[in-house]
Amino acid sequence: MPTPSMEDYIEQIYMLIESKGYARVSDIAEALEVHPSSVTKMVQKLDKDGYLNYEKYRGLILTPQGKKIGKRLVYRHELLEQFLEIIGVDAANIYTDVEGIEHHLSWNSIDRIGDLVQYFEKNPDREKELAILREEADQEE
Repeated sequence: MPTPSMEDYIEQIYMLIESKGYARVSDIAEALEVHPSSVTKMVQKLDKDGYLNYEKYRGLILTPQGKKIGKRLVYRHELLEQFLEIIGVDAANIYTDVEGIEHHLSWNSIDRIGDLVQYFEKNPDREKELAILREEADQEE
């Protein structure tokens, strides 16, 4: 399994390729707010570990394994954003909170959160009840 740092790179590369059709070192560096030299080192490691194919000055592509992991990492990120939104976390905090927790949860926990999100999607009245409970709790504070 990739390290949390490797996951961040794979996730970002996957999103760039999905949105732009390609991922350049400069695009990855900008998105992750790191130096291009750091990206080059990580991309070389990801190439060595079989997550992508990289040719200097020519670009990179994800391997089937890299694509599979990238897709799952994007799913995890989006799912956690949905979950935090459902439970009433302020929108201004959601991205930072997801970045802080996504690498610390097991895939079993992610799957259970997915079940809960699906439950709320299928039962919108329950989500409304939860919002009412939050409002009542906030008023008591």
